[in-house]
Amino acid sequence: MNLPSRARNGLNGVARELLRQPTVEKPRRQWVEDVVAWCHQHDIDLATRITSKAVRFDTALLAQINDVLESARIAPLGRSLSGLSSSAQAKEGVEEDKATRESPRARRVLVSLPPQPITGLANEPRTIRDVDVHTLKLSAFSALIQVENLDSFYEFSPDISALSSYTNPLVVYRGDSHYGGGFALLADAWHKTRRPHIYAGDFDAKGVTLALDSGATHLLLPEIEWLTQHATPLHQPAGQLPYQRRLRQLHVSLPLQHPLRHYLAILEKQRGLLQQWFEAEVVCVGFC
Repeated sequence: MNLPSRARNGLNGVARELLRQPTVEKPRRQWVEDVVAWCHQHDIDLATRITSKAVRFDTALLAQINDVLESARIAPLGRSLSGLSSSAQAKEGVEEDKATRESPRARRVLVSLPPQPITGLANEPRTIRDVDVHTLKLSAFSALIQVENLDSFYEFSPDISALSSYTNPLVVYRGDSHYGGGFALLADAWHKTRRPHIYAGDFDAKGVTLALDSGATHLLLPEIEWLTQHATPLHQPAGQLPYQRRLRQLHVSLPLQHPLRHYLAILEKQRGLLQQWFEAEVVCVGFC
């Protein structure tokens, strides 16, 4: 029987308290009951330490518990498995804590890179790679291009006039339940570079709000004349009304001649256009 996570956490707290006093008494709450059951299973005699209402802990008892953990090749008390990957947990012992481990994709992002021919694979316009955020040398990229939709990401090329002033832009999928955490790490790190962060996604209230929340500095959108003709209520559902208030506040805060005001005015009329329907030439529109 593994030592339950809540029992380990409780015992770690007891260990800290024992640095200041010789004994620590804890009422028989659930984590203490877990410790009692674990001790009984591993023939650790609680003797006079236990009553019907509480358990008294001391350094000798914790040493016994650690001896059992060590013999079973399980991480000793004081070593938290929380937030560690499975491989990192393996280095601590044979115990695995799936509930609190770091997700295998927690630091991963999907990036689109220039073609990189690989033996045995047909050449494609772009190379898609799953990489660890921490392996990216951000100084090598002049701009971050955040693509909202996965199908658009696979087809996206930065070789367009709107991005011609950026050398070697970093094209990254915004993420979902699998890659969202990794992108959040990347966005935080990118923000510190103070270089452009361009959002390529749906032109609707939710999409623009996602861009704001991610720290984007620009939106990649069709030219306003074309978009005015093609935006449709079908692509701006009523369920997105809660996002409108924030966009209205942004709208009134912008200077009268700011180009983004014209785009926000379309959204206020409950009209939008999904990224996959962008057929005109796109332009970069700044938030500031």
